[in-house]
Amino acid sequence: MRLVCLADTHNLHHHLPIPDGDVLIHAGDCTDGGTRNETNNFLKWMSDQPHSYKILIPGNHDFYFEKKELLKSIPEGIEVLLDHELIIEGTKFWGSPVTPGLENWAFNRERGLAMQRHWNKIPEDTDVLITHTPPYGIMDQIASGERLGCEELLKTLDFVQPKIHLFGHIHYSSGYLKRNKTSFYNLSILDEAGSIMRSPMVLDL
Repeated sequence: MRLVCLADTHNLHHHLPIPDGDVLIHAGDCTDGGTRNETNNFLKWMSDQPHSYKILIPGNHDFYFEKKELLKSIPEGIEVLLDHELIIEGTKFWGSPVTPGLENWAFNRERGLAMQRHWNKIPEDTDVLITHTPPYGIMDQIASGERLGCEELLKTLDFVQPKIHLFGHIHYSSGYLKRNKTSFYNLSILDEAGSIMRSPMVLDL
């Protein structure tokens, strides 16, 4: 199974060459302002991609996905994971859009217990974990050196150890890291200035 993975495209999805694969995964911030027009534009684009399966995790910019009425009109073939599992050909995917913070962004939750409530839902046999936020200390550093990842997610990964953890959110720290049994990928496509600097990641399971 070939995964084609990206995040933090912020309305620039039309400018990206998308590799062939079986599962197209976007790990959040597909829009910039989270408006209905931006959201529908992205969903139309994603729906038109040829991949057999499509998974979307909204990010902190994707306000429109907080509206329950939108979720009823998602194009067929796109799975939006909001603390949910999806099994594809025996591979268990689980996704959540929440990010720690109190800045009134989409899907923001207070650090600590409010975040942990979401991570408690992750099945221990998850193969591919998709979150918008990185775990604390893993490719979560901004240019100033401050780390913005989620401490509670890091603790959860002590006992939930997926083969792959996909995320974005922190543009400055895009890349790959292997720790214990898990391969971590920060999939951010844009740099901190909003320019396209990276290509989608292709992973074979």
